Amino acid sequence: MTGGAGFPRPAGPPASRIAYAAAHVVADPSAENTPGTPAVLDWDRTLAFRHHLWSYGFGVAEAMDTAQRGMGLDYPATRELIRRSAAEARAVGGRIVAGVGTDQLPPGPATLAEVTRAYREQFDDVRAAGARPVLMCSRHLAAAARSREDYLRVYDELLTAADEPVVLHWLGPMFDPALAGYWGSADLDEAADAVVELIKAYDTRVDGIKVSLLDADREVALRRRLPAGVRLYTGDDFHYPELIRGDVSGHSDALLGVFAAIAPAAAAALAALDRGELAAYDEIFAPTVPLARHIFAAPTWHYKTGIVFLAWLAGHQDHFTMVGGAQSGRSPAHLATLLTLADAAGLLPDADLAAARARAMFTVAGVDQ
Repeated sequence: MTGGAGFPRPAGPPASRIAYAAAHVVADPSAENTPGTPAVLDWDRTLAFRHHLWSYGFGVAEAMDTAQRGMGLDYPATRELIRRSAAEARAVGGRIVAGVGTDQLPPGPATLAEVTRAYREQFDDVRAAGARPVLMCSRHLAAAARSREDYLRVYDELLTAADEPVVLHWLGPMFDPALAGYWGSADLDEAADAVVELIKAYDTRVDGIKVSLLDADREVALRRRLPAGVRLYTGDDFHYPELIRGDVSGHSDALLGVFAAIAPAAAAALAALDRGELAAYDEIFAPTVPLARHIFAAPTWHYKTGIVFLAWLAGHQDHFTMVGGAQSGRSPAHLATLLTLADAAGLLPDADLAAARARAMFTVAGVDQ
């Protein structure tokens, strides 16, 4: 263990890119927080982590899939999370967006009208809190829609009602298998056509679209089709350095779960990009990519376990307990590799603390120390 590289805090947000970090939630370890039980959060630690991200110049993407939407975080806890985080953002002048979904609906079939009403209810909750809405992909809509026209009809109504630009969201099935065929087709080229049609119809009401398909070429192709002024927020936790760096035709901005895990390094890399120091940008990001690829390895939807494990090792929380019991989502061997990769990337500020916590966890797992 070598410990952190001591990345300095930047003077402010990056100037050349917009960068949001999708933040996890910290469970209350004294509560149940077992599969199927209501989520109970440690609010002090949860909000302190958002302040950590703001201190490194990032905006916070609140209540996204990184916060275990659909994997333990129920909507009452989500609504309170958005309310509290938005208030903290106002207090420090931090940038914040927040997820709008349909997860207050019960499991099972829903009509398109019910899906639309659920979206509108959460949209109003996010706007009332003072955050910019991110229209997340909906499992209920994926199950109810029978064509691209069904998707466009629901999003037409939502965007028509928007009083300021919102962020759209395209989460691939590697993150959530229930979203397969989103936008009306399992053919991603046809799905992209639907997305472009929607954005062109409402370009003044769309700030950008967050794309998480783990396919850099497809993301670049979509980015080049967007109307002027509409951003592509990369959610590609495999190829983010080159997508954010961009090319002669443009670049992606960022809305990334991995940025919450690598915030000090990512802030330093973006500061180098602002200065035009591309070699330094590449050098800083390079050791974070093996870590990111490991955290988001298949089955990708369990990446939240690695995010929380790293937050515990780095000292942002005092335990490795997650809502919904999701700490069991990765094996001890997976977490051991994560430990070594995080250390190699300079992301463990206190090597002794990280080693002691890792030893404790591996001892409980039956690994001789």
